[in-house]
Amino acid sequence: MKFPIGVFQIKNVITNKVLIDNSADMESKWNRHIMELKLGNHRNRTFQKDWNTYGEENFVFEVLAELKNDDKENSNYNKELKALQSLVIEERDIKNSY
Repeated sequence: MKFPIGVFQIKNVITNKVLIDNSADMESKWNRHIMELKLGNHRNRTFQKDWNTYGEENFVFEVLAELKNDDKENSNYNKELKALQSLVIEERDIKNSY
């Protein structure tokens, strides 16, 4: 099964702050963030503090951009994902981030 490849944000709908991330498997990366947050050990302490303060119901996952999956088994999308993430941040003029 192929999962979306791209850039996403987790947005605090109260403060409008966002955590921008990228992944070759956005669904798994989203699940990892949620697991860390629910366990109280997310690597971004400010993000964790806001999660604890505002609650899970005030955070939403949004896909910002996707890369086309070229169907190659051992494709490494890291370079393209980093470039795409930088482009998304610049184009959206994202300043209120974790």
